[in-house]
Amino acid sequence: MKTLITLIVIACSATLALAETAAEKAEAWYQQGLIAEKAGDPTTAMAAYKAALALNTNHANARYRAGEVKINASALRANAIEAKIGGVMIPAYQIEELTVQEALQILANAISKQTKDQTVPNFIIEDPNKKLADTKVTLNIKNVPVSAILKYILAQSNTKVRYDEHAVVVMAR
Repeated sequence: MKTLITLIVIACSATLALAETAAEKAEAWYQQGLIAEKAGDPTTAMAAYKAALALNTNHANARYRAGEVKINASALRANAIEAKIGGVMIPAYQIEELTVQEALQILANAISKQTKDQTVPNFIIEDPNKKLADTKVTLNIKNVPVSAILKYILAQSNTKVRYDEHAVVVMAR
């Protein structure tokens, strides 16, 4: 995914270099902001939108997106983390009668292994009433993305998930 984003940024930079008028340059910066926003990078997106507005103060879309990024920066980062973790394919995930904590630790290790330590998720269990202490999970599945494995774990343990900027939080329902 990093390679794709890099290629898109290069393409946008090339478009920026070819743009001649201030309005065209502003539009190119705006497009670069959209790409950064989609990639879950609110800092780069905001910088691109500001560059577009510096060239064209009447660029309504850049102004609107800059406001949205300002309001939703944490959510953008969390969505990027969800997509990054959820898209990892796990060749085999076999557990039997493990606690939710143990199941998540094995999943974190599998993600780390599959991404060659490029992605190491922080799973946190929020369980103030200790409802999950005795909950057991059993799964035996092959060639599925992490998002599917996580759904099965959540369904079996009657839990829900929240993606934060720096962690995946699993909570009792």
